[in-house]
Amino acid sequence: MTDVPATLVLEARRVLDGRIRRTPTEESPDLSRLAGVPVFLKLENLQLTGSFKIRGAFFVMSRLSPEERRRGIVTCSAGNHGKAVAFVSRELGIPAEIHVPRSVDESKYRGMLDLGARVVRSDCDGFDDTERIARAEAERTGRNFLTAFDDLLVLAANGGTLAAEVVEDCPEARAFLLPVGGAGLAGGFAAYAKAALPGCRIVGCQHALSPALALSLERGEAVLTLPPVATTAGGLEGGIGRTGFEVLRHRIDGVALLTEEEIFEAVRFILDRHQYLIEPSSAVTVAALRTGKAGRLGVPTVAVISGRNVALPTLCRILAA
Repeated sequence: MTDVPATLVLEARRVLDGRIRRTPTEESPDLSRLAGVPVFLKLENLQLTGSFKIRGAFFVMSRLSPEERRRGIVTCSAGNHGKAVAFVSRELGIPAEIHVPRSVDESKYRGMLDLGARVVRSDCDGFDDTERIARAEAERTGRNFLTAFDDLLVLAANGGTLAAEVVEDCPEARAFLLPVGGAGLAGGFAAYAKAALPGCRIVGCQHALSPALALSLERGEAVLTLPPVATTAGGLEGGIGRTGFEVLRHRIDGVALLTEEEIFEAVRFILDRHQYLIEPSSAVTVAALRTGKAGRLGVPTVAVISGRNVALPTLCRILAA
């Protein structure tokens, strides 16, 4: 069974200490009443660059050799990873070229540009097609390709360090709802949580039109690519990483598939009841609770809120729906 070594998570925590925010975990009275158990929100929407992605970007880029730093890196992102890479590249003085889908959220696109990165918008709407272009460019120029999710270092930092904070700050929790795209967060979180709390429940939350985890579990192998779908939850679109799936496949206890409208309702709910702006990709865990698709939990639960980056026109459309 593929694992995320605890020593790697510990190393990532040491590297990130003082470099990122330790985001709060707070109870949601309304969701607690709805679920019939205490429900807490891990608020990574309050993280630097607006999402959890800075954890993995900083950890991986901090390990580059002087020569690799000089050459620079190439990456592909639906938005949040790219914004994190742009921030870290400015902090560490590493040139970054970030490839993004044509349909990238405009606020994330502007955020990368404002941080000084070179951003290349592809002619493709989907993440998977854009990633192929980015990987080819990295190989052509001899630069490192920095994956957004398909690497144990990324799992340890993005998911493992996040889980460590949740377990420490909310020790009573025994169920965890996680957004799943490429599984860089979910894989690392599940590995750490299951090791620390062997009987805990892990529920992966996905967009119903791009259910890579659910399909992978059915087929017994990682579904690495999927056709692009029209969604405001770009972080959930596309295939799952092979590394993350191999970690998740023996640790996942349930998968919740949410529609675009259910995700919109969750964004509105958090803004109304908690006064936090969250992006559609991160609202999928709240949607799973509100719709009952997370299943009967029966124990204190943490829903991970992974980010806040959403363009104003998109937000206006969500609020008007």
